[in-house]
Amino acid sequence: MIYTKEDLEKLEKKHLAPYAVLSENSKGRVHEEKGSTRLCFQKDRDRIIHCKSFRRLDEKTQVFPAFVGDHYRTRLTHTLEVAQISRDICRRLGLNEDLAEAIALAHDLGHPPFGHAGEEALDEILREAGEKGFEHNMQSKRVVEKLEKLYPNFDGLNLSIEVLEGLAKHQTSWDQDGVDLGGHMHFEGQVVNLADEIAYTNHDMDDGLRSGILDVEDLKGTSLWKKSCRLILEEYGEIPLDDVWKSRVISKIIFLMIDDIVKTFDETCVCFSEEMVDEIRELREILFEKFYLSTQVKDQLDKGRDMIKSLFKFYLRCPDKIPSKYLGAGVAGGSVGIIAEGLKDYIAGMTDRFLQKQVEKYAKMGEL
Repeated sequence: MIYTKEDLEKLEKKHLAPYAVLSENSKGRVHEEKGSTRLCFQKDRDRIIHCKSFRRLDEKTQVFPAFVGDHYRTRLTHTLEVAQISRDICRRLGLNEDLAEAIALAHDLGHPPFGHAGEEALDEILREAGEKGFEHNMQSKRVVEKLEKLYPNFDGLNLSIEVLEGLAKHQTSWDQDGVDLGGHMHFEGQVVNLADEIAYTNHDMDDGLRSGILDVEDLKGTSLWKKSCRLILEEYGEIPLDDVWKSRVISKIIFLMIDDIVKTFDETCVCFSEEMVDEIRELREILFEKFYLSTQVKDQLDKGRDMIKSLFKFYLRCPDKIPSKYLGAGVAGGSVGIIAEGLKDYIAGMTDRFLQKQVEKYAKMGEL
């Protein structure tokens, strides 16, 4: 059987919960487009996956710089995990999976190289230049509204308003406050916020254990670790305490977090229970103390932070080295503000590897 767009909209209406965002009720796009065979949020997801900014996430830091090891998460694999968890939660709550997936796939498109260290470096140096600073959630929105150039009649990807709202209001414990566009955040956007927190808490824990910086001894006293170990024992019995066991324990913690959201949902907001909030906080305190602030992680990220600041200052001195597409009408006579704004977009879009190569190139030339 072949389904038309209208058939798919009817299926949504039949199977999704009354509080879900339906494609047929979308607020539309900034630039009107002709009809499509796809549902609007499907089209958004497809556009995000096919854009250059999405591909560059593969070489951007999650915790470890992308060139440190093959098995550590990158910003891309983090994004895919957030999308998977978002779909899982939406399916159980009867929400629109396509909308949540589109927000999840785009939520880190504006992240600069070297993770949150890179974000802090850009924020600091932009403020020193008299600019507003840097916030990656709003940069993600800028990427999809302005910076991607794939269509002849508009800048950006022209995503649905609901996806843009989800990006503008995206917020986890890592983030500065999202910009309030007014009104209530739809449930699908709330799901992505929590899925992001579930993903990075658990995969950072996994990467910390894999690296040897974090030890099981650091975690075994936490409530979620103990609950998960009990579930593993019930399901598998006594098994070797090896990498497979660690993987199963972390997987069960993800299950416990998702299950808590589903059981807590009361059709007014998507959230963790108060008990789960406390349990996640307990885990994250360990992650900060033993992993994020460890010498091994900090040294790598401090190098990235220093490279971003050095390159930014170099380009401010030599704006003719900045690709012209980031400076609009041209460099000559451009104000520091215009140059800094273009630099923000240029550097935030770089991968770890490309930024490092630029620093090495200009250092060899004696210009850094």
